[in-house]
Amino acid sequence: MSDLDKADPWAKLRAATVARIGLGRTGAGLPTGANLGFQYAHARARDAVHSALDVEVLARDLAPQEVIRVASAAPDRATYLRRPDLGRRLASGEAEKLNARAPCDVAFVIADGLSSAAVQTHAAAVVHACVPKVSGLRIGPVAIATQARVAIGDEIGDLLGARLVVVLIGERPGLSVADSLGAYLTFGPRIGRRDSERNCLSNIHGKGGMSPDEAARKIAWLTRAALTLGLTGTGLKEDSALVETENAPRLDGA
Repeated sequence: MSDLDKADPWAKLRAATVARIGLGRTGAGLPTGANLGFQYAHARARDAVHSALDVEVLARDLAPQEVIRVASAAPDRATYLRRPDLGRRLASGEAEKLNARAPCDVAFVIADGLSSAAVQTHAAAVVHACVPKVSGLRIGPVAIATQARVAIGDEIGDLLGARLVVVLIGERPGLSVADSLGAYLTFGPRIGRRDSERNCLSNIHGKGGMSPDEAARKIAWLTRAALTLGLTGTGLKEDSALVETENAPRLDGA
């Protein structure tokens, strides 16, 4: 055992995880450093939930992709947090922004969700990494939806005439990562789709999670598989080995 291990037997374990372990104690409480670290992480998580998405900056980051800006039926952040149902539907009058568009194979929807920091930091990079990997498919305009939940993508995708919708959304922040992005893919988007009819990728972030390029490879594979098989959700299983080799997808039980 090294001198470091003798001095701090938790050192190796802490180096292998972002979880808070072996924090020590001072009397009946935490050491000052550990206590301040917890308060800082908690403050970052609260800020991620309550901070507004800078839509103008995100739209510029998405160039040259066409961007449409829409809002959910939740009029403000407080209502959004209290009423998840309102975040799943477009506000009155917003549908007109999406009508009269040419049908497409894939539509990307970027929703602020529960972490605007995740969307601000990672969403544009994921879209830019995805576009060349789905070459040959018709890609619709990118919709940026504020005060939005995952299911708002069903309504938006349907209005855009998309065969499949990819929703990039800020995940609920934790005390280890406050800017984690999730991706939800739904074939045949329409109001009323169940969560079991979606495929989900989570933990897209720069603190040990998936990189934008890795996420884009998986999204592209799932996209092509979904369009080939005509489904997403529990019947479509992403296989990491097949993602790397771009071989044909498989059905559950096949």
